[in-house]
Amino acid sequence: MSKLTDVPKRILIGRALRSDRLGETLLPKRVALPVFASDPLSSVAYAPGEVLLVLSIAGLSAYHFSPWIALAVVVLMFTVVASYRQNVRAYPSGGGDYEVANVNLGPRAGLTVASALLVDYVLTVAVSISAGIENLGSAVPFVVEHKVACAVAVIVLLTMMNLRGVKESGTLFAIPTYVFVVGVFLMIAWGGFRYLTGDTLTAPTADFEIKPEHQGLAGFALVFLLLRAFSSGCAALTGVEAISNGVPAFRKPKSKNAATTLALMGGLAVTMFCGIILLALASDVRMAEFPAKDLLRDGVPVGSGYVQDPVISQVAAAVFGDGTFLFVVLAAATALVLFLAANTAYNGFPLLGSILAQDRYLPRQLHTRGDRLAFSNGIVLLAGAAALLVVVYAADSTRLIQLYIVGVFVSFTLSQTGMVRHWNRLLRTEKSAAVRGRMKRSRAINTFGAFLTGSVLVIVLATKFTHGAWVALLGMVIFYVTMSAIRRHYDKVAEEIQAPDAPDADMVRPSRVHSIVLVSKVHRPTLRALEYAKLMRSDTLEALTIGVDPAETKALRAEWDRRRISVPLKTLDSPYREITRPVIEYVKSLRRESPRDVVSVYIPEYVVGHWYEHLLHNQSALRLKGRLLFTPGVMVTSVPYQLVSSEAAKKRAKRRANWSAPGSVRRGPVDTRPQRSKEPSSREG
Repeated sequence: MSKLTDVPKRILIGRALRSDRLGETLLPKRVALPVFASDPLSSVAYAPGEVLLVLSIAGLSAYHFSPWIALAVVVLMFTVVASYRQNVRAYPSGGGDYEVANVNLGPRAGLTVASALLVDYVLTVAVSISAGIENLGSAVPFVVEHKVACAVAVIVLLTMMNLRGVKESGTLFAIPTYVFVVGVFLMIAWGGFRYLTGDTLTAPTADFEIKPEHQGLAGFALVFLLLRAFSSGCAALTGVEAISNGVPAFRKPKSKNAATTLALMGGLAVTMFCGIILLALASDVRMAEFPAKDLLRDGVPVGSGYVQDPVISQVAAAVFGDGTFLFVVLAAATALVLFLAANTAYNGFPLLGSILAQDRYLPRQLHTRGDRLAFSNGIVLLAGAAALLVVVYAADSTRLIQLYIVGVFVSFTLSQTGMVRHWNRLLRTEKSAAVRGRMKRSRAINTFGAFLTGSVLVIVLATKFTHGAWVALLGMVIFYVTMSAIRRHYDKVAEEIQAPDAPDADMVRPSRVHSIVLVSKVHRPTLRALEYAKLMRSDTLEALTIGVDPAETKALRAEWDRRRISVPLKTLDSPYREITRPVIEYVKSLRRESPRDVVSVYIPEYVVGHWYEHLLHNQSALRLKGRLLFTPGVMVTSVPYQLVSSEAAKKRAKRRANWSAPGSVRRGPVDTRPQRSKEPSSREG
């Protein structure tokens, strides 16, 4: 199997990296920004549209509330960014919201935050890729016709990129992210200039009318609609927490660089969000939740054949002109950056999974790094969960968005509450007036953040619960219960295997050792197993065979006597042709007769060189070992005998070890490269 997988693995994800090269995978701020902030930056491609879609329920007159909703999102974004700047300075280890809640509010709160974040990371991948597929599908009909398959293909592609390592994937993703940011800012600047100089901006849907689903909303109904629009706009905040979870991936000084990246991300995101909302109003963009019947052209519904373009595409058409070079560049960058927005989750989910595995809430395999120093198991797990969600929801971003942001605001609220308790604890012991002043300022920021994000969480649950948020809550509960069960298992195992202070039954030397060599025929593997068992100097040694065919059993006995083998051969008759059961029953009978004795079973096995040969040999031995492992007081030893094909396999493995995969050799063969100096070179920064 190694031969089948090693070469493709090296070609796809690159050569393995030594553990001492982990520092080379750390990110500078210019790469960390697209790696960790691509999700909130790309959300401006759909968050403004979600606001207008909800407002369209009340008709075109409700659009004038959109700037105030945008202002509320801006206040929330700045509050969350300011709060998380305190987090990354106080907890730079990468635990993020989970560590803050776990340390300050207790394990249950920490596990709740972890469950919320894991669900949100999976949804980030599903939503971002589904939205990107829909954007791309407006230009390429084939993608729309096969959007589930295309979405899964993009997930596989992103998984391959991330398996190559964080730094390499970040470098790949930086270019389209920056092209998107520059394109949006150019659109805002040029559109603003044209509007201020009196030029008319006209969106493709400017002459459409909106048929309100509920006309003349007022009072509580209007407030509920505005809150729902606000909660949809809060999608712009998804991914902010990823930076606090990814502090260890930054170059030193880690906390300072992470805090700076947070500020840059917040400033860019709110500017683009507000700019697109204002240009959408200036260019008379028209959106509807159900465009086929609620969008009217010349008083007639546009029908099911109409494809509603995203807000950002309509604004770009109004500013640059439909089909122009800049329009095409921005459209392509938008579709691509939506795919890459999933990269935020690809960096946050595996890192959080590693921390949870270290705390024994997830399988320990998630804690280890792969060949490229990335948390490969976490990456693959995230990809599988997101692909399943995409298939279940048919890659429909509108349905998936309803599940979104619940987990984000659960983690926001508990994290900021934990930070308030963190500052309270430090203030009780701090004596310096200057330091206390800084702590009080940080506490005030986190207190306001906890209050505001908690309020938004209530709004999101109230306005989105029946629209799909309950699925996200169910996912959080499943994660919480599963991780709690895993922790209980690990705790129980640790308690059972803990070395006792005083001698007990497990530390008492067995009275005797009764050794059994399993025999099917007299051949080289059997003879080797017998000689090895003799070397162990057991108190009792016997060979054991199962009599299935009388003729074969008689022939085996005759050969045994002819060779004058000194070990006694015992035959167990098996009239029902079973192999495993008679051996198990015989071993158990020995244990019942002498409970203080140990039974040692030696199993001769062939070692073959090809994967398909494994299917032809050792299956009975495998089943028998599996059963014997559950029998107390029984030790099982495999005695291997290498066939000729295994020797050929060893030679092939040696040749593969000396073979250099494409891209693995830069300055000669790896083994002959000169060792790097321990002193930093002049080119290192």
